[in-house]
Order: sequence, then C-alpha cells, then structure tokens
Amino acid sequence: MSDIGQLSKYSLTDVEKIKLIEGVFESYPLKLHSLRSSIEQKFMECNDEFDVVEDYCLNAPHIETPLTKYCPKCGEKYPDNENVCLDCLVHLKNLSDKIDVSDIKTNPQFDFDGKNSYDDLTGLLSDDNLLKIKEFGIDYNDYLRILHGIKAQAFKNFDETVKANEIDFDSLDILDKIILFAKSFVKVDYKSYGGQLGYFENGMITVDDRQTKSLQITTIIHELSHFLIKEILVHVLCKVLDAKKNDVMDDLITFILSYSPFTQLIDEYSAHNVEGRFTMFGFQDYSSYYQIEKSLNGEMPEDEIEITKTIGNTFAVSIKEILESLIDRPLREDIKDQFLRDVLDRPNYAALKMETCQLLNEEGFLKAIWLILTEGCEVASDKLE
Repeated sequence: MSDIGQLSKYSLTDVEKIKLIEGVFESYPLKLHSLRSSIEQKFMECNDEFDVVEDYCLNAPHIETPLTKYCPKCGEKYPDNENVCLDCLVHLKNLSDKIDVSDIKTNPQFDFDGKNSYDDLTGLLSDDNLLKIKEFGIDYNDYLRILHGIKAQAFKNFDETVKANEIDFDSLDILDKIILFAKSFVKVDYKSYGGQLGYFENGMITVDDRQTKSLQITTIIHELSHFLIKEILVHVLCKVLDAKKNDVMDDLITFILSYSPFTQLIDEYSAHNVEGRFTMFGFQDYSSYYQIEKSLNGEMPEDEIEITKTIGNTFAVSIKEILESLIDRPLREDIKDQFLRDVLDRPNYAALKMETCQLLNEEGFLKAIWLILTEGCEVASDKLE
C-alpha cells in the first residue's frame, strides 16, 4: 500500500498503557502469587460452602418447600402453590419453562438509510463512486455519530430480545449474559468439531462449546470484534456514498478486510486487542495475528507491520467503547471470577509484549480508513468476477 509509511507521523503514545504493561512485568512474581492466592481462596470458599450445605443437610429440622415458579418481571422465585407475584401483579411461570439463552434465535439488524441503493458490485464500484470514496467527504464527528448509531441499535436489539423472551437478566450466569449481548449484534451458533475455538462468517459467530466458560466468553468477544470492525467500515462507506446498507456493502467490506496481509493484520490485531481487554492479565493471546505475520516471511517491512498494529489498536478503542457500554465493570469482574474458576494454566505475560502503545490521532485515523477503503475498492473493482 502506497501511503502506509506516511501514517506514522499521526501516531500518538498511549502513556497510561505503557505504565500499565510495565507495572505488570515489574511485579510478575507478585502477580503470579496473587493469581494463585485468588484461586486458592476460591477453592476455600467452595469448601466452606460445601461444609455449610453438608451441616444443613445433616441437621435440617425440616424440608423447605421447593421453589418451582418465578415472576417473569422481577425474577423472584415462588413455591408451586403460588400463582401471582403480588409485587408486580403478573402471573407466575414455571422455572422448568425458562428459556435457555443458547436456544434464543435473533436476527439483529444495523441499518444505514442513505438515498442511494446498490444491488450489485458493478453499480457500487462505479467510477463516480470510486471518486467519492477518494474524496472521502466525512469528518471525525461523522465517525462518532456512526459509533453512536451502532451502539444505540445494539441496546435496542438487546432490550427487544430480553422482553420478547421474558428473560430475568440478573439471574443469568456470566457466559449467558455475554451470549445474550453477542446476540444483540449477530447470530450465534455452536460447533463441537475442528480445532478452531470460533469464527465469524456471514453475520454469524460460531463458537466451540466444548471450551471452558471463560474461553467461550473471550472467543465470543474476539469474534464480535471482527463483526464490529466490519460494521464500522460498512457504515463509513454508506456515509461516504449516502447509500443504504445491504448485503453487497457487507460483501465488499468483508473482501477488503481479507484480500491483503495489510488489512488482515489490522483486523486480527484489533480483535486480539479487544479480547485482551476482557481477559485476565497473563492470558492475553495474539496467536492468529502472529501466524499471519509469520506467513509473510519478511515480505512486509517492519515499520509497515507496526503501522497495522497502530491502526488495529485505534479501531480497538472504538470497539471497546461499544462493548464496554454493555459489559460494564461489575460484569468484567464476573468474567475475572469465571477465569479463576476455570484456569488450568499458569499466567504467561509474554503476549503483553505484542501490545502496542501507539494510537492514531483523529486526522491520522480518518486517513487510515480512507486508505483501507480507497485501495480496497480499487482492487475489488479490478476483480469483480
């Protein structure tokens, strides 16, 4: 790509991130001890709970009435002989009828309603449109409005799903909560074969449910990040062309993010970086990014590779902003707790060395998006078949 090198002059240093990573390496033994202590504490808590339950079972003077019903509005549980929640004035439902989050089917939409409509790539990649993309008539405020629109639609999708399925969100475990959030953006399916932990394809995340809950959570977040970088670029393209969003737009951006190592590295680095935000220190992973980089065999100069990290890191900031509006601090603590319950390996802080502390400023980031779209669309127009 001809203008990659010029992007470095728009790069800023994320000082806070540098301090955070350096602090982890300086206190590596302490971090490891802290993790072990946390795990041991969890086991002690589980044993204490078991002792309490055991004492109760041995000494219980009576058998409590089982709670078999729940209020679909407040989630309160009731015995079988109750029929109405007096607090909410709604009929109770049987706990056995509660829907499994994994079984919920969604088809979330993220529309962009422009004046123009393109039903094929030939019309989308016309000479007039290629010129509009080169002129790139949007500013950073337009970009922020695009992010806001995606976030608002996700909240709407989430709210509609919860209401339609009468879900007591607070009663869900952390994995089901993350699955429900993911289904506010994309369809979610499951697999139990092959070596991939998960993948995003054709508007659907597929995750291997043989993994631990914590790994399913981070896999879902990683693949959701692939969806969001694609969605952001689709909306930018729609804004530039004043066009309606449709499958043709999706197909074009999917091609652009996969046709060259440059865009592949940006896409993969961004997804790993976002995933790492919701992972305990010591369990970050950049393996698929590293595989792409390694496959280049030195064909891409080191400075260009560093630029892909900087662009990916800047996209990750936008994606984390969207996801953190749903996965707030208490939920992130729940994810950590799930890691402590599931963790089998010792933490490895080596992957933190893959973290870049460089971000593009607003002007530089818009130039990076312009570069991705202009060169990608030019290549696509030459490969319409």
